[in-house]
Amino acid sequence: MSALAAQLAEARTELSARCNTVEEAYEFMLAYAGQGLASDSGSAKGGQVREYLVKAEAALISLSSFVGTFSAKAGGAAELAPYAAFMEVIDRDARAARAAIALVIAQPSISSQVIDNLNASIHLRALLTDLFLIDEVLKGHTV
Repeated sequence: MSALAAQLAEARTELSARCNTVEEAYEFMLAYAGQGLASDSGSAKGGQVREYLVKAEAALISLSSFVGTFSAKAGGAAELAPYAAFMEVIDRDARAARAAIALVIAQPSISSQVIDNLNASIHLRALLTDLFLIDEVLKGHTV
């Protein structure tokens, strides 16, 4: 395995865990949004929605840290420059999505409508699309 392939395989492994957490939260939120709940209080799903949001927010914080580490490792390596540049895009989108998630977490009550709006947020959708793209690209570098 070449050094480039090894670095990209390592990056894929790191990203995969974070991606799974964000995807699981998004999928749960889709189901929560469809329930028409006025509040997250008093239901099992309501309690879970906060848990998923907190996990997603934590995954996005560590995603930003990972992106910075990857970009620093890429340094002057010309073959890694396109990957590092896209990692910066992921970082920007992750920060925007994290801000939206933090806003929702800060609410005393989380309705299905609030979650539906979060799901529709261009920030969260852009991040998910970024993660799907980089995952597919990095799959091409596994042996």
